[in-house]
Amino acid sequence: MPRLCRFKQGRLTLRKILIILLALLCMSTAAEAQKLIEYTSGMGSRDPEHSDVWILYRHVCAIHEGMILDVDSAHYNTQENSFKAFRNVVIQLSDTTFIYGDRLHYDGNTRVVNIWADTVVFIDGGTQLLANHLTYERNRSTAYYTEWGYGSSEDRNLYSRQGQYNSDLKQFYIYNDVVLTDSTMRLVTDTLLYNTETSVAHFESPTYIYSDSSTIYSELGDYNTDSRFSISYRASHVDNQGRTIDSDTLYYDERLQYGKAFGNVIIIDSANELTCTGRYGETSQADGFSFVTDSAHVLFVDRGDSLFLHADTIYVTNDSANQMQTVRANYHVKVYRRDAQAMCDSAFYSAPDSTLLLYKDPVLWYEHYQCVADTIELLHDTAGMRQAWLRTNCFAVQQVDREKFNQLKGHQGVVYFRNGEPDYADVLGNAQMVFYITEEDSAGRTVLIGVNAGVGTDMRIYFDTARAPVRVVTFDNPDMQTYPVGQLPVELRRLPDFRWLPLRRPRRPEDVFVW
Repeated sequence: MPRLCRFKQGRLTLRKILIILLALLCMSTAAEAQKLIEYTSGMGSRDPEHSDVWILYRHVCAIHEGMILDVDSAHYNTQENSFKAFRNVVIQLSDTTFIYGDRLHYDGNTRVVNIWADTVVFIDGGTQLLANHLTYERNRSTAYYTEWGYGSSEDRNLYSRQGQYNSDLKQFYIYNDVVLTDSTMRLVTDTLLYNTETSVAHFESPTYIYSDSSTIYSELGDYNTDSRFSISYRASHVDNQGRTIDSDTLYYDERLQYGKAFGNVIIIDSANELTCTGRYGETSQADGFSFVTDSAHVLFVDRGDSLFLHADTIYVTNDSANQMQTVRANYHVKVYRRDAQAMCDSAFYSAPDSTLLLYKDPVLWYEHYQCVADTIELLHDTAGMRQAWLRTNCFAVQQVDREKFNQLKGHQGVVYFRNGEPDYADVLGNAQMVFYITEEDSAGRTVLIGVNAGVGTDMRIYFDTARAPVRVVTFDNPDMQTYPVGQLPVELRRLPDFRWLPLRRPRRPEDVFVW
């Protein structure tokens, strides 16, 4: 029994010892966390009204956990472990980090510096921050200002109403009326994160970046002030000397004047009255090209008339004077213009001579006519269509009624226009024709009176002012016959390779998207 008591007594003594050791450890940790400020001065005395306060004069120097403070005079509160300094305040935080001011309060327990002056100067290597008042949290290596601040790094300058700078991360976080400038650009926004080592500015609010060659707008993105490369993720817009780019996401190299855009892309070249749209696009002002794909669409004004073109992919090139030279469209091409419409697999437009080439199974619609060939070439002038050339296997069709069609077929066909109106057409090589003859009755109604059908080496068709064929001339051994309407041989009602495609015709600009 006594041994058991002594054992209990021993356990209680061990517990007490552990409690005492833990208390000593906590006291040691607390003392370490609140290490007192050390100081030296030429003169000093206790404040007669506050015995915990020392009033220090002449070359006052204080040291606290690696921070060195030089000042003309100071008040040191030993109870609060705080330091108030006056006139010619110099703080050294590291070999490259200093703060200069006129008045200071330093809390040794929280390690927070508050410093005031007409201009407080914070220097961190090649970075400088100026303000009337700075708060520096040593535990976070961060300086704060709340009433206008000016920062600089190399040749970049930053202004804002409020902000902070982290000397470990080498990073500014500034907000309210933010301006970032250097010798070549000016960035204006509401909130900005700028890293002085990477030279990257990150923004998440409406932002404008102005330079001599371009204006960039974005609501979320990054801008590298060294490389002049920007990435925009929201409401992206670039205006570069009359050429604009709008998209959801945009990569833009200001030095190369090159942009790459994703999602809802719109490229506008106001100098050439050209608009390109799609889901993905690229443009280079220096190299003179624009490229859009994925539901690509181009609208431009040609000789006073608007031309709408849609394809899977569209390329546009400009010359050194920024004048449009060519438009190339690939796959599922449709074209709408007031005086003509077309569809094909690929197309090429030359702006200097206003020529449009349609390749791979092209179809051209003009008024009531449908024309097909292996390749179709259209030439325009200021009056409109000037010439239509149907190269190889040409076939022109005009609907007379539900079942009857005027037809011209041959190796090649050329339609000539005068003042934008068809004048005459030549069908060259193995020409074939089916043409319904009409006249007006006494009531002014158009009635069919017969059908001309036949072949010849070549044919020429003349048009009247109403764009209707009025006379056909055949050359070299023609074989032509006129039939009553109901007696036209079956094999002539549809010449070989006949096709009629009214549902494929774009009748409005928006129809170019319907394949």
